[in-house]
Amino acid sequence: MTKEIWLNMPVKNIQKTSDFFTAIGFSLNTHAPQSDTMASFKIGQKDFIINFFTDAVFKSFTPFSIADLANATECLISIDAKNATEVDEILAKAEAAGGVVYAKGGEKDGWMYGGGFTDLDGHKWNVLFMDFSKFNQ
Repeated sequence: MTKEIWLNMPVKNIQKTSDFFTAIGFSLNTHAPQSDTMASFKIGQKDFIINFFTDAVFKSFTPFSIADLANATECLISIDAKNATEVDEILAKAEAAGGVVYAKGGEKDGWMYGGGFTDLDGHKWNVLFMDFSKFNQ
């Protein structure tokens, strides 16, 4: 069985990407090399790994072209927040760091609160607080 899972994403500028994700509260992964072509972060209590690579390095991993994210998305990356206030804080930090909030924080289905932002390279992120005590099963 696999030991870990991590996400690799293409970006235009490693330094700007590092600055952006540090500003919204992600932690640098000190077990991975940081360079002008790669930055690695740990996200959440379980230390999910996300690696950012310059487009040129990322292209060397796959024969496929990098998606044009201007009007599309390759996936929606969801991150958990501890409460609705934290959702709004992360969205505000993302916007202040140069990202675009595409969905302001709001309640959904009576038990979720969430919103979304686009990072500097167009990747779409969803920030959610889920109160399962209010979930109607």
